[in-house]
Amino acid sequence: MALEFGKKTLIMGILNVTPDSFYDGGRNFGREKAIKKAYQLYKDGADIIDIGGESTRPGADTVSLSEEMDRVCPVIEAVADNIDIPVSIDTYKSEIAEEALKLGASIINDISGLAFDEKMAGIAAGYKSYIVLMHIKGNPKNMQVNPQYENLLKEIYSFLENAKEKAINSGIGKDKIIIDPGIGFGKTLEDNYRILNNIGFFKKMGFPLLIGLSRKSLIGRLYDNEEDRLFATIALNTISSVYGADIIRVHDVREHYLAFQSIEMLRGIRTADGRNF
Repeated sequence: MALEFGKKTLIMGILNVTPDSFYDGGRNFGREKAIKKAYQLYKDGADIIDIGGESTRPGADTVSLSEEMDRVCPVIEAVADNIDIPVSIDTYKSEIAEEALKLGASIINDISGLAFDEKMAGIAAGYKSYIVLMHIKGNPKNMQVNPQYENLLKEIYSFLENAKEKAINSGIGKDKIIIDPGIGFGKTLEDNYRILNNIGFFKKMGFPLLIGLSRKSLIGRLYDNEEDRLFATIALNTISSVYGADIIRVHDVREHYLAFQSIEMLRGIRTADGRNF
């Protein structure tokens, strides 16, 4: 299923089929709960549903291949068969990705940028799927243990350039590559805001850009109340959209869908000389 970039910012709805994700762990754990949530994301305005069976929050433990398979596969199959929008599999394991693609997924969302599993690029190429190449420093278990950079932006850019070259050399089409600078994955609070303030820098790579900041610690550390994260999430995602993000990955689809109506209206209005207003 093809993705259309450039007309609007696409909303990727998060569906964590896990008991321990940082925000919604356990809420959608189990096939029936997950499928019900998928329908709700679709109804709320999601353009993509991103399904994951292993938490990648800071400090998270890995789960076995069989456990992750059992969590995600029944949900992917049901969603792909019954909901007419692209399905993404959030995994860094090639075996999970391949099974998901067989069941109808069309996007691999790889937090490792092809670094954790040498077979992943070949799977994406063989199935002609889209692939999200994300930057991460370390792994989920240790990534937030004092992350440091000599030059934050250049190091992330270089990592993504290398991942992109690996993807292309493995046979993945350039039109199938999406990049993600990895908000919260081996970054300090200040690092995350620097990335958001430099979305244009990463857009120079020439690929669609995904931003995933929904309710993360760059927001949570500003507030005492969990629910207060929603408003800042919408604000930062709106800024990301204006700066050029092609996809935003969120928990709260309906709220972003409504907020983005005004952004699309703003983009559609032109001044008398034809420039975007």
